[in-house]
Amino acid sequence: MTKPRVKICCISSIEEAKTAVEYGASALGLVGHMPSGPGVIGDELIYDIAKSVPPPIATFLLTSETKAENIIAHHKKTQTTTIQIVDELENREYDLLKNELPHVKLVQVIHVIDEQSVKEAIEVSGFVNALLLDSGNPNLPVKELGGTGRTHNWELSRKIRKSISIPLFLAGGLNKDNVRQAIEAVGPFGLDLCSSVRTNGKLDSQKLKEFFNAIG
Repeated sequence: MTKPRVKICCISSIEEAKTAVEYGASALGLVGHMPSGPGVIGDELIYDIAKSVPPPIATFLLTSETKAENIIAHHKKTQTTTIQIVDELENREYDLLKNELPHVKLVQVIHVIDEQSVKEAIEVSGFVNALLLDSGNPNLPVKELGGTGRTHNWELSRKIRKSISIPLFLAGGLNKDNVRQAIEAVGPFGLDLCSSVRTNGKLDSQKLKEFFNAIG
């Protein structure tokens, strides 16, 4: 099995970005305004971090905007290589995003809850460059759109992975102790993590080292 790529999310400084890349991250998550969850930073800082990251490392803007025009405006402030849409895109206006931002990759988050999530993932996979499966719940009064630290039903994730033809990132509660099991259960293209490589909210070099050692 090919070793999955690793995306470290909730990057909060240029220094953290350098550390994550140094240990082996091939993508960095930069969290814009969210209704809940960790790692939120301002758009100016996202721009500064994204500008500091050398290619071929990907920079993901996590946006909770749901209208295409608002996502475009958010990206123009931050200039990341990739947009991670953490909520449902209104009217599935992916073509509008592609036309306005032709060189920017689109990653749609699917919060894996039940069989309906599988159906949604398969439908949306025809419009984006990759899917990211997470453990949030957008149906709550205060939406959970990521950073929960919980795992979800990997059987559903595996079903999604087998049904789509684009790369799939697995997120939600991944750590050094369960990552091998997650890779074997789902077979993802990439892994996405935030809290399990941090101590008191800050990126922890020892935890990064242990995580990368665990995936082989």
